Amino acid sequence: MTTLGRLVSLPRAAVEFANVILTTPDAKIGQSPREVVWSHRETTLYRYRSNRRSHPVPVLLVFALINRPEIFDLRPGNSFVEYLLEQGFDVFLVDWGVPDEDDSDRGLEDYVCDELDWALRETLRAAGADEASLLGWCIGGTLCAMYCAIHPDGPVRNAVLLTTPIDPSGSLYARWVGGDEFDVELIADAYGSVPGSGIDWANKLMKPVTNYVTTYRRLLRQILDGQDPRGAYQAMAKWVADNPPFAGRAYREWITWMYKENRLVAGSIRLRGRRVDLAHIGQNLLVVTAGSDHIAPREGTLPLLDLVSSEDVTHLARPGGHIGLMAGSKAKREIWPELARWLGERSGR
Repeated sequence: MTTLGRLVSLPRAAVEFANVILTTPDAKIGQSPREVVWSHRETTLYRYRSNRRSHPVPVLLVFALINRPEIFDLRPGNSFVEYLLEQGFDVFLVDWGVPDEDDSDRGLEDYVCDELDWALRETLRAAGADEASLLGWCIGGTLCAMYCAIHPDGPVRNAVLLTTPIDPSGSLYARWVGGDEFDVELIADAYGSVPGSGIDWANKLMKPVTNYVTTYRRLLRQILDGQDPRGAYQAMAKWVADNPPFAGRAYREWITWMYKENRLVAGSIRLRGRRVDLAHIGQNLLVVTAGSDHIAPREGTLPLLDLVSSEDVTHLARPGGHIGLMAGSKAKREIWPELARWLGERSGR
């Protein structure tokens, strides 16, 4: 479009731009049919049924303790859940829920040793299977790694870890919260469960221009060019804005153990008396890193490859960001087929 054409179209585009922004809360995400399998406290296990199941090993999806797991099922046509179902997988998802002040005592051991362990047990029971695949993203990947490390002989056959913090010592986040000047005890004690909006604000400040300028500029340009970005923009924007609190004890442990003391790679984390030794991870392992990831930089995940004892280890180094890698417009053709292929090859009888 010429410069004159853009100027003529600007008033109409401005109205459409405002309409897209203001109606974003009305967008629908997480629309794939599902049923509740099990729940405990705030945690719920869902199952998405497939009419074309061809893999006997079910897949349990695990997202982070921040943001909501609907990122796995963002919108029809751009849903990883939908894609896995089409590929013949029996898909389950653990939803950590929305913690409140009564959940301030929930620590990482509660999520790993109780909620994740029980969700896996119920996945196997519902699927009628002896083994399952864990697919964890972000903190969810770290929780899955911890689980596999303390259950080396457990029922997890395959572990897929997406943009997963393992050794965050060199990350921007570590520079922000890893020093003594960041008083995690004060924050956790003051809030009980730390507001998700504060964590979201901190994450956005890691790339302020992108998050506060570029996103809106791109939306306006698409409208001026005659595109219809409403569906894609609103689904992602609604998901980004939904920030549940972070249970106080878990937040304190996550910041202290990972960013202040780097305990995971040192093997000094203990959950219910069991040492989390990454060398005990022996499952078939797929590690996916993103070149532009500022939340979990590639360099902070790669140490895992040398620490595990798995004989079957695959590393997919891909471009993209922490979320865009899996939920961006190119994910369905560039990364999802690789994940499904890897899982499929390891999910037979």
